[in-house]
Amino acid sequence: MIKLKNKDTGAELGTLSEEQLQFLIEQLEEENAGDHDYWFDGAQIGWLQEQGAEAALIELLEQALGDAEEMEVVWERV
Repeated sequence: MIKLKNKDTGAELGTLSEEQLQFLIEQLEEENAGDHDYWFDGAQIGWLQEQGAEAALIELLEQALGDAEEMEVVWERV
């Protein structure tokens, strides 16, 4: 299982499938192989949708962002 968390608060946001995680890794910039965090805002989520992200992944990210303008998330395997 892959958990997605708010990097600032540690709050769990949901779980990712292997396919969803691979999509994020392929689409988003990682500073190094151990980098497990990503920054999002509404425009970034829209861009991911344009790139073919699954509807469930977009929904998870939109719910995580909520009313915030931006958010940094981190993933971990458990």
